[in-house]
Amino acid sequence: MLADKDRIFTNLYGLQDFSLKGAMARGHWDGTKGILEKGRDWIINEMKASGLRGRGGAGFSTGLKWSFMPKQSDGRPHYLVVNADESEPGTCKDREILRNDPHTLIEGCLIASFAMGAHAAYIYVRGEFIYERKRLQQAIDECYAAGLLGKSNIHDYPFDLYVHHGAGAYICGEETALLESLEGKKGMPRMKPPFPANMGLYGCPTTVNNVESIAVAPTILRRGASWFSSIGRPNNVGTKLYGISGHVNRPCVVEDAMGIPFKELIEKHGGGVRGGWDNLLAIIPGGASCPVVPAEQCEDLIMDFDGLRAVKSSFGTAGVLVMDKSTDIVRAIARISYFFKHESCGQCTPCREGTGWMWRVVNRMAEGRAHKHEIDMLLEVTTQIEGHTICALGDAAAWPVQGLIRHYRHVIEERIDQYSANPHPQPVAAE
Repeated sequence: MLADKDRIFTNLYGLQDFSLKGAMARGHWDGTKGILEKGRDWIINEMKASGLRGRGGAGFSTGLKWSFMPKQSDGRPHYLVVNADESEPGTCKDREILRNDPHTLIEGCLIASFAMGAHAAYIYVRGEFIYERKRLQQAIDECYAAGLLGKSNIHDYPFDLYVHHGAGAYICGEETALLESLEGKKGMPRMKPPFPANMGLYGCPTTVNNVESIAVAPTILRRGASWFSSIGRPNNVGTKLYGISGHVNRPCVVEDAMGIPFKELIEKHGGGVRGGWDNLLAIIPGGASCPVVPAEQCEDLIMDFDGLRAVKSSFGTAGVLVMDKSTDIVRAIARISYFFKHESCGQCTPCREGTGWMWRVVNRMAEGRAHKHEIDMLLEVTTQIEGHTICALGDAAAWPVQGLIRHYRHVIEERIDQYSANPHPQPVAAE
């Protein structure tokens, strides 16, 4: 359980003043110049020592990612790009930072950019986040007026911060598709290598980080790597924003320690499962792309990267979708399959063709209009999509279907048996 004194996002619910004055009263922008004066190497080493892993889903070491940026400029400018394109169904944590605690992110952008030799940073905001973008821009304007940002500022490090508004495409949450969109092109992922740290935005060295990863950096550097790494368990340290939605009594976003047991998270913050713990059917633990975890595995489930890997799922963004026994699990996964079909950019054949095919098959299974041999065929096709596309959208579309078959094959088979016993008349085609 996280003590209040260890919380980083102290205005998560917007109950206090979100302006610069309010943020400073809560300790933000305190001694920022002193942090910069310790130098780039100190900042990167401290971030590595903190054990912070990217909060966007992949969980890669943030300090290590920063260290990939070239130490010396070869004449090309360096850039930091912040991924605020929070489009994964079930994920709603970065939104709260943007609208209620934006100064954590802005200060983080300055420090991270300094550590990577970047004099400009871009925050790419999801198309649907109108209010959030306005709040963020308002906070940035305050910082320029106060001399915290700009070509000549009180930190003696020329730095400009720009907000770019997307157009509501899920694929632009993938870092290279985001860069393409930022450059004014179609949001389509790039082949890697070259990686963004070598050739990113406008062909220049670039680091792309999630909002939460950047927003926690100033507090880590102020309070020390050892403080942050003392929270949680080895390889899964620090505080984390959890989004709890679905069939709970109190849906919410909450900051708590990494490694909190799922049952404690739901009962302490989410008011418990609707209808009681015994009414739990399953959860999707980190946004729609993560494989489903059935109720029997949730009793002792640990909410962190290793805890979810142990049950063949993924921690993702910690956007927990809770489903009680009223849920039609096959139809729920069919709905998720439709989302990925709709959001595929169409660049890779396995994803372009496979996501639509998977949705049609799972949809038929939800109705019972399928054959049992198709279950294994569907599973085989998911493995032909997974790992065979430029970006991870193919994987994200395959994993929910794999999780469904792994845990709920019997539900699909029962549905098929029921349909066979009571066949429905097929619709007659129009002449």
